[in-house]
Amino acid sequence: MRNVTLILDDGTKFHGQSFGYEKPVAGEVVFNTAMMGYPESLTDPSYAGQMMVLTYPLVGNYGVPEFSIEPNGTATYMESEKIHAEAIIVSDYSTDYSHWNAKESLGDWLKREQVPGITGIDTRQLTKVLREHGVMMGKIIFDDEPDNIPSAQYEGINYIEKVSCKDVITYKPSDVVEGNVETLKLPKGNKCKPGKKVVLVDCGVKHNIIRCLLKRGVEVIRVPWNYDFNNLEFDGLFLANGPGDPDTAVDAVENIKKFLANPNVRPCMGICMGNQLLSKAAGASIYKLKYGHRSHNQPVQQVGTNRCFITSQNHGYAVDNATLPSDWEPLFVNMNDGSNEGIKHKKNPWFSAQFHPEAASGPVDTEFLFDDFVKLL
Repeated sequence: MRNVTLILDDGTKFHGQSFGYEKPVAGEVVFNTAMMGYPESLTDPSYAGQMMVLTYPLVGNYGVPEFSIEPNGTATYMESEKIHAEAIIVSDYSTDYSHWNAKESLGDWLKREQVPGITGIDTRQLTKVLREHGVMMGKIIFDDEPDNIPSAQYEGINYIEKVSCKDVITYKPSDVVEGNVETLKLPKGNKCKPGKKVVLVDCGVKHNIIRCLLKRGVEVIRVPWNYDFNNLEFDGLFLANGPGDPDTAVDAVENIKKFLANPNVRPCMGICMGNQLLSKAAGASIYKLKYGHRSHNQPVQQVGTNRCFITSQNHGYAVDNATLPSDWEPLFVNMNDGSNEGIKHKKNPWFSAQFHPEAASGPVDTEFLFDDFVKLL
């Protein structure tokens, strides 16, 4: 393994070895405290432009499943068609792996996808630095190529445009394959009436969101982030997750504003970036968190109740509750820092969650939000 150095913007250096694709790279350094799920996290478009630090010490021991696409167009085990993270940084990479559906090692997968991986880093100490300073940019330099220094910028870059689909894609419930996860039987009443169509604004959608809608009998019309969907025929609007700064998604916000102003009121649900874009369209402001929420164990409380949930999250920005208009209110709140975790309209069937109810991988306690959405169609 070649020796590498991670250099943070404040000058802090961490030394390790390369186990992935060998190229210098730069990006925003963020940490994830989940104990599992690196295939799903690496393929989550929300990590575009970021170098992912895993605090769990041992990584790679269960390998990587075979990459395959279902007939309905979704990835079988991943969350998109490729790795989106700029790099992965771990404490102890396991070269030996064992799992019932593993087809290759994490290192081989990274090399095939041309994504760097670093091991031998004290990720707990690195996380402490990020928690104290806040998320910052970093560079991975190969020690035997000290003059090959990469550069990158995260702030102000429209990563949503980079990861969104370029054309309209339609998914039909009849495309679901027997025996796969999408065919899990749902309780009676958790499927929508036949023929219902939902427009999904793709800001970097995780494929499990599409799976969750398909298995509830919804036809999904996936459109690019800046596509004006208001002239389409549909029964509900779904605003997907995505990477980066929501302030760069001006076109998406304008299209959502048109939807909210339409006298023909139709249901709307948003997840993660979708929560922020719906909030911006409603008139609220967004701010950047010091180090974001990226884990499987974020506790949230449903406002006005004693109901609490453990959630999977991946975001660096949050909605300012104080700026919500009078006809909107918080739906969920983070129990660690009090930040917004979702909003809802007081009258119309519009709501969102900052966390991931589809949670692949992660807790599935809040998947009922998809049931709530399809019942409104």
